[in-house]
Formats: sequence, structure tokens, C-alpha cells
Amino acid sequence: MPMQLERVASPQTRPLAFAIRSERPSDRPFRERLLDAAMGPARKRKSSEKLRRGRLPAEGMAFVATLPDGTVAGTVRLWHVGAGNGPDGRPVPALLLGPLACDVSLKGLGIGTALMQTAMAAAAKSGCGAVLLVGDHAYYARFGFRQGLTDLLAMPGPYERERFLAAEIVPGHLAGAQGVLTAAGRRSHRRLEDASGLARIGQPHLRQGNP
Repeated sequence: MPMQLERVASPQTRPLAFAIRSERPSDRPFRERLLDAAMGPARKRKSSEKLRRGRLPAEGMAFVATLPDGTVAGTVRLWHVGAGNGPDGRPVPALLLGPLACDVSLKGLGIGTALMQTAMAAAAKSGCGAVLLVGDHAYYARFGFRQGLTDLLAMPGPYERERFLAAEIVPGHLAGAQGVLTAAGRRSHRRLEDASGLARIGQPHLRQGNP
């Protein structure tokens, strides 16, 4: 996917450019450091993680924000899931978005917004009917996410009902869907991160992340 270049003003009013591009294998340890800093060790016990564990992101739907020096300043990925079952009894295909995380030192520069716009555009281009996530409605409403679309759906574990949101790309895609979300993505056979490699990477300061 071609880079999307953004140029915004920094808190010191100096222009700061960042690019949104597809994630590369070499970004992996930096991404994990970002997520650890944003959410802490408890992130791997969240209900959304149950749907991601042992799975690969949807093909072509993992993105990072990078600064001109190559620093990874943000991350977002999407995952195939079954959004319960439809009236015909079959799983309803959808995408789960997250985690979304950005460097706190760059707060207010639009990196999170750019990542979300890129992710939602990729979801629409793929033909996906709906995207779900667990996050703050006040933030995600601007991208079309609503609470009522998930009334008959549930996450596979503890979660805050009011933060379970969905955006329909195809109107009515989730109509009649009910039940617990299930993982549906490609399985990953990759082992856990190389701890020695992670130890060599500095700790960033992050703004936020959704489960």
C-alpha cells in the first residue's frame, strides 16, 4: 500500500510530517513496545485479545504511522471475526479493529485519526460489511461507530457493554446478527516475540489504545 503522507503543526508550531503505511515484519517489536506502553501487561487478558490470539491480521490491514526518521509512532490492525450468527444460522463476517495506539508526545497531531481513516478505507475496499471494536464512543463516533448495532452481540469474555461499538459499511449488514464473536482469521504459527530483541528497544510514551 502506498504511503499516506501527512504534515501537521507540532506543539512548537514546527511542521511535523508522518506517514501511514502498511506494517512490515521489522515493525513488529516496535509495535509491541507501543502496545505494552499504552495498555500495560493486562492488554493480553482482554476479551478482544481472545479473538486475536493465534491469528494473523486480515491481509493488507495492518498499518503503522512513522516519523521521517522511521520511528513507529502509531499502530492499528483489523482482524476477521464472525459477528455472531445471522437469521440463516451462519456466522456473519466482519472485522474487529484494534488495538489502536499512538505516541503521547505527538498527541493532537492527528495520527490516530489518520490511522483510523486508513483502516476504515481498507475495510471498505475489502468488501467488509461491518467493523467492530471495544473503545470510547466519544472518540470513535466520528468514524461512524455506534452502540445500538451490537445490542444482540457479545464479546468472548468480560467487557464494558457501552464500549462495544460497530460501524456498518454495508447498511443492514448486522441486522439480525446475534451471539458471541468468534475468531475467523488465518492462524499464526509464529512464536512469541524475542525478548532479547525487545529489550534493545526504548520505551515510548503513548496516548491511548483500545482493547
